[in-house]
Amino acid sequence: MRSARRRDTGSRLMAWIALSASLIALLACDRPATRAPEGEASGVAAAPAVQPSSASRRAAYDVDPRHPVSATELGALGRALFFDASLSASGRTACASCHDPAHAHAPGNASPVQRAGADGRTPGVRAVPSLRYLQFVPPFSEHHHENEGDESIDAGPTGGHTWDGRAASLHEQAGLPLLSPFEMANGTPEAFVARLKQTPSAARFRALWGDDVLERPADAFAAAAMALEVFQQTPAEFQPFSSKYDAVLRGQAELSPAEARGLAAFNDPARGNCAACHPSEPKADGALPLFSDFGHIALGVPRNRAIPANADPAFRDLGLCGPLRTDLRERVDYCGAFRAPSLRNVATRQSFFHNGVFHDLAEAVRFYAGRDLDPARWYGRDPQGRIRRFDDLPERYQANLNREPPFGERPRRRPALSEAEVRDIVAFLRTLTDADVIEAAHRVPAPAGRVGRGAPRP
Repeated sequence: MRSARRRDTGSRLMAWIALSASLIALLACDRPATRAPEGEASGVAAAPAVQPSSASRRAAYDVDPRHPVSATELGALGRALFFDASLSASGRTACASCHDPAHAHAPGNASPVQRAGADGRTPGVRAVPSLRYLQFVPPFSEHHHENEGDESIDAGPTGGHTWDGRAASLHEQAGLPLLSPFEMANGTPEAFVARLKQTPSAARFRALWGDDVLERPADAFAAAAMALEVFQQTPAEFQPFSSKYDAVLRGQAELSPAEARGLAAFNDPARGNCAACHPSEPKADGALPLFSDFGHIALGVPRNRAIPANADPAFRDLGLCGPLRTDLRERVDYCGAFRAPSLRNVATRQSFFHNGVFHDLAEAVRFYAGRDLDPARWYGRDPQGRIRRFDDLPERYQANLNREPPFGERPRRRPALSEAEVRDIVAFLRTLTDADVIEAAHRVPAPAGRVGRGAPRP
């Protein structure tokens, strides 16, 4: 299936962006729902189900401002909301708590899941993704056809925000973390707006949308989502395209020998074959690569027993078919598939894949090259000494697993990548780190002035 995914996505995405009336919404920590696919137990403690309210389903621009509002004004308001932990029920969780700018708007720790909720300690079930470059993610579609090359090829499920692409709209997604009992835990737009009234941002809301806007929770909630959306499409912060590799593509820098070898192995279909899902070439229209085709793929990564939900042996996170996403729960051919993330800034991450099971980038690369050659290394053995192969995906769904190179059996059982090639690929991936993130890594941490769980103030 994935062989059809090696394609150029730039023009299609840029055309979609140009036509879209929406701006990127808040993508916060993925948290568990209370239902699992048919035949699978959720394994998550019961909690009030939070469905998008009528307010969170509204178009993001339904609220008329009192006067024309510039992107600068909205972006400044969105920035204030993004860093304000007092908008959460615990008073300790801001958007920036899970999406630290110093770490490419991803967590600044190695925990596979983050903790939030009303008590500030409720764990999620998935690794928190970076918010960078998400403006370019297309809407979810089960049947994606590229507008360049062979348009007759159905590339399958593609796009959508979160690991399972479940948000029906950008505005709906903006409401998820604000209301979810596992994240900012406001529960309702009314509760969120009650907290908003107590913040310095309240005056800005009244100035922009009228003195009574905070007495209209649905409107105020929509306005908050709009401000967050505008902030999160600020180019310098969320899509700077400032990495060394970007400079190379612009003719302003050169790869080192190791980085160049890594790029070659990354692109080679017989070795890394990474570009099949993470295209590295500039687009036909000159757009810089996003390092994701945004398709959904089943990799069969090992079960992460450090995630609290996985203490229940019946719990399975099956991506597209649940438990967080429920509309595709009957599509057993989708079970185990998660959206391919962008590899931009991947070298700054401290946990990898949807469940954060690996904490070393080289080990994540080795997994691709060795999954099917030495399964005992990756999955371990049960008390009877049997290999627990694909231990986080029930056998009835294992036909969904991707088996294209570098997966699969190899001549003389040699991995598709040597250790030297693994090191070279990692060297290349380090060239995808944005300049501001590199700069932040060399700064001396400030002793105070922190917000949420480690997110710096703007």
